[in-house]
Amino acid sequence: MPDPKLEVLTPGNCQLIFIDHQPQMAFGVQSMDRQALKNNTVGLAKAAKVFGIPTTITTVETESFSGFTYPELLDVFPDAPLLERTSMNSWDDQKVRDALAANKRNKIVVSGLWTEVCNNTFALSAMHDAGYEIYMVADASGGTSKEAHDYAMQRMIQAGVVPMTWQQVLLEWQRDWAHRDTYDAVMAIVREHSGAYGMGVDYAYTMVHKAPQRTAVEHKALAPVAAK
Repeated sequence: MPDPKLEVLTPGNCQLIFIDHQPQMAFGVQSMDRQALKNNTVGLAKAAKVFGIPTTITTVETESFSGFTYPELLDVFPDAPLLERTSMNSWDDQKVRDALAANKRNKIVVSGLWTEVCNNTFALSAMHDAGYEIYMVADASGGTSKEAHDYAMQRMIQAGVVPMTWQQVLLEWQRDWAHRDTYDAVMAIVREHSGAYGMGVDYAYTMVHKAPQRTAVEHKALAPVAAK
């Protein structure tokens, strides 16, 4: 049989988990720019919302150490339960295991802090104990140093984890620009979160397609009138 990891990710074959995207955890990240990390994480979350991906959010020691989950992430999933833990390894918590099992999808896309602790132990345990396939979103995860992140990624890859980036996940879910039901929403995410790619989309909309709603004149016309 073909290796199931050769299957591309689709909206119907995977689920997503966010692990410990909390301020104190983010403070410790030194492997990449923290604002870029948050941007990528929220972009991934919005993509999951567009494609209806079952999503689990888990937190650790919220009130005693780590702080509350990014409000931007909660804005995307305002009704999602937050699965609070004491363990560094999310897999050790029965609530998390139950939530993942309930989604009945063997491919788990992972975004979390820190790569070398919470992501690494979760990935290895979920693969070892339950045979899950793990797809680690490297640029929506962060470690306490570049070396900590990089070596944790290497360890996981050696164990069979598939490394990805958040935009790769987004475009793999979209797959075909003829999928018009998600096209506009994907382009909105790209414009807001994809940096140079998003700027290129804006340029194409205004200069090539002459989209009036994205010109400076139209923006001035739509600006609120100042009170007199």
